[in-house]
Amino acid sequence: MSFAFHYAARSDIGMVRSNNQDSGYAGPHLLAMADGMGGHAGGDIASSTVVGALVDLDGQALGGTEAGPALLERIAAANAELGERVKAEPKLRGMGTTLIAILRSRDKLVLAHIGDSRAFLVRDGEVTQITKDHSFVQSLVDEGRISADEATHHPQRSLVTRVLTGQPTDEPDLVIRQAKVGDRYLIASDGLTDYVAADTVGSILLETADPGAACDRLVSLALRAGAPDNVTVVIGDLVDGARAQPSTAPQVVGAAAREHGTRPIAVSPAAKAAELTRSAKGSDADLGDMTLAEEGPSSRAGRIGRWLGALLLVLVVLVGGGYAAYRWTQQQYYVGAANGMVTVFQGVQQNLGPFSLSSPIETSDVAVSDLPTIYQTELAQGADAGSREEADALVANLRVQAAACKYARAHGEQCQSVPPTWTEPSPTPTPSPSGSASPTSSTRAG
Repeated sequence: MSFAFHYAARSDIGMVRSNNQDSGYAGPHLLAMADGMGGHAGGDIASSTVVGALVDLDGQALGGTEAGPALLERIAAANAELGERVKAEPKLRGMGTTLIAILRSRDKLVLAHIGDSRAFLVRDGEVTQITKDHSFVQSLVDEGRISADEATHHPQRSLVTRVLTGQPTDEPDLVIRQAKVGDRYLIASDGLTDYVAADTVGSILLETADPGAACDRLVSLALRAGAPDNVTVVIGDLVDGARAQPSTAPQVVGAAAREHGTRPIAVSPAAKAAELTRSAKGSDADLGDMTLAEEGPSSRAGRIGRWLGALLLVLVVLVGGGYAAYRWTQQQYYVGAANGMVTVFQGVQQNLGPFSLSSPIETSDVAVSDLPTIYQTELAQGADAGSREEADALVANLRVQAAACKYARAHGEQCQSVPPTWTEPSPTPTPSPSGSASPTSSTRAG
């Protein structure tokens, strides 16, 4: 049997971001999605570089034993290119990207995964997540410290522990899956999975037969949920290529698309909200000057009065809503960087015109440069915390990471993140029995 994907890909900038750092690709034999990080320092470069390196695998007739090595070789080459870009352009230091790629080879599917983007399988009416996040909160779940439900709302859920950063040690997980006609695969960035419940995602995948329509519904739901992050989804339905007519023109979306393949997007939250309202209810602008039969002809004075009344109502809503929104921002906290030090901020990491909606309230003794690169990247974007206590707990964890990193560097070892822990190190780290750097610690209530 000849397998192929019937596919679709969609990407949206989200409600807050000013650029799209996601990249997606869908073709007859390859699905790929990368979620870049590094802010304006190059998250879009990282994701588009990696996805771009995989694209021509879609047109190659790879044997069953060739697909895995070929996929890993391309990923390694793209990752090495990221490293070279950072060396050539130091301003890109800290960029990285997640990746999920599914490559068909005869009757098998090769899946490569690194980071916290997720892949799902729909088979025989059941939806299953087939990847495990490489993230801080997933390690807490694995250790039994929190439940899977608690991980969904954990303030540090965006902290990843493995991504492609240009380092030789960046290696994805690789699994081989048996292809089956009728299977549906979804790969998505956390712009979807962080803001749309898993049950809702599953319902749409089961109810919406067309891949493009399913992608549209998922992205729309993420936006209506207020997703601030980029949202990218790629869906591939396995069909019998000899009987069905699969899609033929590949779809490239997000940063990898550049000016090709993406629809126009409203870039401001207000414009985005207006767009969603129009799509849900129909725009008043579409009605023009039409008058319903039961209303009769309207007078000029009546129209002016209604416009003035509407304008007054809008002003009242804007003033009241703006004040309420500002008060809400000042009840939020995040951990970021200020003057090279890990710092706790009150507010949200956004600006309202010339005004910042956050301010530093405590500077720690942890230098950002002492941390593994992956944590430096997260701090550059700001790590959300649900409360001041949770922000302090995150700083304590970063203090552990910095101590272990300094110890490793002092002994000529490569600095990597240690298993996350809610403990504070003693002044002198000691090597663990395995020989890796591990700080001695005393228990601290989390």
